[in-house]
Amino acid sequence: MALLSPAALATLMRGGGRRGGVCVRRSRHPPGVLHSPSLSSSAPPQPVIAAKQPFPVELKAGKKYGWCACGHSRSQPFCDGTHKKAAPGISPLRFTPEEDKTALLCGCKRTRSPPYCDGTHKEEAVQSAQLPPQP
Repeated sequence: MALLSPAALATLMRGGGRRGGVCVRRSRHPPGVLHSPSLSSSAPPQPVIAAKQPFPVELKAGKKYGWCACGHSRSQPFCDGTHKKAAPGISPLRFTPEEDKTALLCGCKRTRSPPYCDGTHKEEAVQSAQLPPQP
């Protein structure tokens, strides 16, 4: 390992770029401000339970639908754009059925086969959860 001169070490500590084969990235934060990614980043948004049962809907073949994945839409089970403010990290699931059919779309937002209900709403964690207030 090569030793750096005091001047080279000072340049590195000031974020002076590439020195001695070492790439140093300048901080975007002002000097003296401690940046901790674990403190400033938050957990990704989680969907809320919109209903404790599925929504039976008539789907039309070839029609595009947007299933609400965040649980905040007032047009359940479909997206009304509320996620843009209430859950910006969650997007609706867009899908197009291949045939006309009645389907059960997930209301608890925990299904493993979105947008369709897989029975997850029957689990204790969903059934004991408090639903968000309805406007």
